[in-house]
Amino acid sequence: MGRQAVREDVARLNPRYDLNSSPTTYIYPFASHESERELCLMEQRALFGQASEGAAYLESPLRLPPNRSPFVQLRLDVLFAAPTLAELSELASLLDLEGLSFKVRYLKCGRRQTYEGEREAERRIGARIRGIAEMRGPDVTFGLLAREEDWVLGISRVAEPVWLAHKEKPNNYSTGLTTAVARALVNIAVPAAEGKRVIDPCCGMGNVLIEALSMGIDIVGRDINPVAVRGARSNLRHFGYDETELVEIGDLNELEGAYDAAIVDLPYNLCSMLLAEERRRMLSSVGRIAPRAVIVSTEPLEREFAGAGLDVTDYCTVAKGHFIRQVWVVRREI
Repeated sequence: MGRQAVREDVARLNPRYDLNSSPTTYIYPFASHESERELCLMEQRALFGQASEGAAYLESPLRLPPNRSPFVQLRLDVLFAAPTLAELSELASLLDLEGLSFKVRYLKCGRRQTYEGEREAERRIGARIRGIAEMRGPDVTFGLLAREEDWVLGISRVAEPVWLAHKEKPNNYSTGLTTAVARALVNIAVPAAEGKRVIDPCCGMGNVLIEALSMGIDIVGRDINPVAVRGARSNLRHFGYDETELVEIGDLNELEGAYDAAIVDLPYNLCSMLLAEERRRMLSSVGRIAPRAVIVSTEPLEREFAGAGLDVTDYCTVAKGHFIRQVWVVRREI
């Protein structure tokens, strides 16, 4: 058994599982700025079918890549749970890493402990694991979590914030979506992304496109503004994507084809000057090309949704300084 195999699926070292099994429970610690808290919860509802609400983590049977969400800090692949730390220590003694290195990290998203208490808990668990203790660059990192009623030990898989690298690009709008918000919108639009076709018909400089493409999602962008299209193509090219087929000039109201979902960040300056009937026409066009959509606007659109034959299934706001966006998840009326 090689080191890479251990890093990818150390859970099989747990003797309660056979060699082909995986953990049945995963814990996802979340962190978000207050201005994006509602968006974080909306993304959780879309991805997991539940929200953590007041808790700092979410437990789910779903196994998602830890870097899927901009708000997930890591994924804990649960190996053992026990009522007390002493009982968890006994279970940890069953782990044999066959000479590989490891460390135990106390997760602060659970019950609060003193600094000394956290280190003592790490030492107690680490002393029972058969392997080489290594604080820097270990082969395996175990996460230790104190929940309200018990203790949990699992494999800690830290999220790589790939979206941070997307902040620096050749072209940006000052009011454009942040990379974190853009990534969350993609997750909300297509939580089960495999096999889905997605469109961003008002793509601007391509922030949503870049986040979706970095997750392997099949997406295309359109925009009526040729300056935006040039900027989006430049940004896509900057990150190594073939922009020629991904972004084209196109009017939302004239688009053809069928997509599984749409992500629409309505143009602010244009939308603020549109009459309600014109906004309704745009939203009707969204419903025509996709049965599900995430709509972003600085203006209330509830009346326009009703007139366009769209039902609202979720709603939140997200702030960027004093700039407030409203986010709706809508579906085409059946």
